[in-house]
Amino acid sequence: MDIWDPLRKKLVALTPEEGVRQWFIKVLHDQFGYPYHIMRSEVAFNFGQELFSMAAGSSRKVYRADIVIYDRAAKPLVTVECKRPEVPLTEAVAQQALRYNSVLDTRWIVLTNGTNTILFHREGNTFVPTADFPKYEEI
Repeated sequence: MDIWDPLRKKLVALTPEEGVRQWFIKVLHDQFGYPYHIMRSEVAFNFGQELFSMAAGSSRKVYRADIVIYDRAAKPLVTVECKRPEVPLTEAVAQQALRYNSVLDTRWIVLTNGTNTILFHREGNTFVPTADFPKYEEI
């Protein structure tokens, strides 16, 4: 079975993680007002490099952030890490998102498995849990 990804503008396989990703894209759009055009899914990058499009035939390990939201200046603003519903949001999941953020350098990190969602906001050089996530018009 497939599901429409409004960010990639194509049908993608409906895996459990993809279901969570598509649900959260809808939440970001419908509840928080983020336009689709400032969000990207499956953003590829290498550690120690800027965001890139993978060249054919490269043997480097490619990492993919599930969802990245960009601000009005096209700078990454939010990193979202999605997990299957049965995967708990552990310290290891948070560490994965923090590693991704060492390249993306966002102000917000979101972890979600569709059942639980944890938000972190950057304060100085540290991310702290928060209950508040900004709507699009607030950024």
